[in-house]
Amino acid sequence: MGKYKVSIKRSAVKEIEAIPQKKERQRIIRRIGQLADDPRPPGVQKLSGQNKYRIRQGAYRIIYAIEDKELIVMIVKVGQRKDVYKQ
Repeated sequence: MGKYKVSIKRSAVKEIEAIPQKKERQRIIRRIGQLADDPRPPGVQKLSGQNKYRIRQGAYRIIYAIEDKELIVMIVKVGQRKDVYKQ
């Protein structure tokens, strides 16, 4: 399997920048970077009714879509569990 390209939506970048704790932001960014090597790591969950996945990083969730044909991982949303699933 080749290495995936990770792309982050502009809205997700703003959500990451809004996280108050610097260490938590760094952990989330590191976790997103790991998706390039393995877009379906242990603990990943496919969201029901959508072609999206989620991984946990502490109290935060990273929602993303995978394009296997183009080898792209698109980060759609990052936020706390209580807010991230709201449309």
